[in-house]
Amino acid sequence: MNIFQRAGLIATLSLGVLFQSHSFAQQATIAAASDLQFALEEVSKQFTADTGRHVQVVYGSSGNFYRQISEGAPFQMFLSADEAYVQQLAQAGLTADDGALYALGRIVIIAPHDSSLTVDAELKNLREALEQGNIRRFAIANPEHAPYGRRAKEALQHAKLWEPLDGRIILGENVSQAAQFATSGSAQGGIIAYSLALAPNVARLGNYAVIPQQWHAPLRQRMVLLKSAGTDVQAFYTYLQSAPARAIMSRFGFTLPQAD
Repeated sequence: MNIFQRAGLIATLSLGVLFQSHSFAQQATIAAASDLQFALEEVSKQFTADTGRHVQVVYGSSGNFYRQISEGAPFQMFLSADEAYVQQLAQAGLTADDGALYALGRIVIIAPHDSSLTVDAELKNLREALEQGNIRRFAIANPEHAPYGRRAKEALQHAKLWEPLDGRIILGENVSQAAQFATSGSAQGGIIAYSLALAPNVARLGNYAVIPQQWHAPLRQRMVLLKSAGTDVQAFYTYLQSAPARAIMSRFGFTLPQAD
């Protein structure tokens, strides 16, 4: 079982156990977009080291978390890869306020070292590999509910490769699972979050190239406290806007907003 599979299993089990627990509402539990899997792990460890406080983070697709929170899932904080989900929750009166923009994300094309696909930022080699019949499967997150999947689709449409890839796209439930597919040999490559490609456990599995940001709508990532947020989560929300946390986020390829 690789690191992505373990993370997915842990997230699934955590949701199942915590949602059934009467103590869930008292736990400092955070719903976070899966592109944050590695960056936020470091931030939360540093947060604990600096403050002595602890938070629990569950990772998944922003769209699924939006639905769960709308239906009453007792998370205390939501870090979305698409600010629209936070804004909709705020309009529904489910959040403490409108939240804060915490990062701008980027997407990359990635391929395993032994793939027939050589990656380049403008996807020219993807087109050539398609024309030569060397692409059987290409992974992205599900555009229906994963912001990184929507941006991947937009980039492929910009390059006029969405229709040629018809029948070859395999969808991850979230961008972390798409990264698993793209690097494990299940596909010849894929489009995933830059933050995941920079993580050492992923970087060693393949090569990547950053796709021009003009090829897709911005990945404006917003976080917000839910009305049930306790003091530990409130402290973590503030910590994410501090210099130590911002330095970690920058190292994982996120562009940091100067002001909301």
